[in-house]
Amino acid sequence: MGILSGNPKDEPMHYGEISGVWQFSLAAKGSLSFYQAFLNHAGDKDLRKILDALIDQAKLEIKECDTLLTDNGIAPAPALPERPPVKLEDIPVGARFTDPEIAAKIASDTSLGLVACSQVMGQSIREDIGALFAKYHATKTALGVKILQMSKEKGWLIPPPLQVKRPEAVEV
Repeated sequence: MGILSGNPKDEPMHYGEISGVWQFSLAAKGSLSFYQAFLNHAGDKDLRKILDALIDQAKLEIKECDTLLTDNGIAPAPALPERPPVKLEDIPVGARFTDPEIAAKIASDTSLGLVACSQVMGQSIREDIGALFAKYHATKTALGVKILQMSKEKGWLIPPPLQVKRPEAVEV
């Protein structure tokens, strides 16, 4: 098979893989920034635990994706500055994100992250890249379940219209 045989880490990345990994790293850097900001605004202890897990995951994704890019001669996107911790009481009430708002945003972001992972996995021909994004996908799935359960338990989930009364089946 030539250039695409042997150790996948020795294979070149194709342009789709490069673009996908680069964009994923950039998105993780943006997510890290707003997770840190949300941590300053969050009052609920369960929400804060999930934000801490999301921050740790974003840092891992940034590190691994940037290493992958650098090892293949590609310059990663620049990182955003770390947000300093702020006491919740120091944020004016009108400027503060509420816990339900934060939960909805991180649920949406996690959902979009699943789609991005699936896209990189689907276009990858290097097994190591596909496996890396399968790992991210599994972690985001687990975090998404925790966010959903927390939102339900706390009454923060705003469901779409529910089908309460099911139409009766018509026999033909």
